[in-house]
Amino acid sequence: MQGKDITEKMLEKYNDVFADILNVLLFAGGDVVDESALTDALPMSMLKIDGRVRTQERDIAKYWRKNKINVALFGLENQTVPNKLMPLRVFGYDGAEYVKQSRKENSDRAKYPVITLVLYLGYEKRWNYPKRLFDVLDIDEDIRPYVNDFKINLFEIAYLEREKIDLFKSDFRILADYLYQMRKSRDYIADETNIAHVEELLTLMSAMTGDNRFEETINDLKGKEKVNMCEVLDRVEARGREKGRLEGILEGTINTLISLVKDGILSLDEAATRADMSAKDFKKYIK
Repeated sequence: MQGKDITEKMLEKYNDVFADILNVLLFAGGDVVDESALTDALPMSMLKIDGRVRTQERDIAKYWRKNKINVALFGLENQTVPNKLMPLRVFGYDGAEYVKQSRKENSDRAKYPVITLVLYLGYEKRWNYPKRLFDVLDIDEDIRPYVNDFKINLFEIAYLEREKIDLFKSDFRILADYLYQMRKSRDYIADETNIAHVEELLTLMSAMTGDNRFEETINDLKGKEKVNMCEVLDRVEARGREKGRLEGILEGTINTLISLVKDGILSLDEAATRADMSAKDFKKYIK
């Protein structure tokens, strides 16, 4: 799970991808947030709990700026599996930024809103966990009128409408399209959309699918001016066929060596050496 979290952040750290996510999910595909107006924010904040200083870290955070003034801080949180305590987590992230704005050194600065988007990247089941603070807390009815609610901005990427997914212009569209197709048919057919961030996208696809061949194709594609997912899948399938061919050759070689050991022609150590493995590993093939 941690591998997926890291690779998701590798792709979303790019301003073109980050702005694209905001523009499609919040502004119906309009060019409201320009990538040049985004600057990185520190994803880590500190808070004191039970007398101890602890840190909490967002996945990605960026300031949206106009005329050198912060208009908003946007945060992205990726979830491959639902988290029933997500409202508490997001409340903590957003609250830490508001606390920062309330400090004495920032008292004369304009205050800006904090907006967090939770991107649910699962496709096998819906997010059936709380989306509001009230759904997490056990609240006595006598005090309910005085408790402030808080909702998370949750987007289930695999369950977006097809028309919404087609609004994405960055590499995120390829990921969203993959999740959508896997939800609908458990199969993925690529198109010829060019990839801007090849290494980051293929590393993410490798983590999402559990297929290392996506990552293995990165070196093959370095230096190419244009790369699309059709070409990537062709190379992935070719690597699969080559791997199968080599495994077949290895299996045939091992079977031959096993026969020679059983016939007393070779010792176990000699056979293992020819198979380029330890005697202990080779012994596992002998039934």
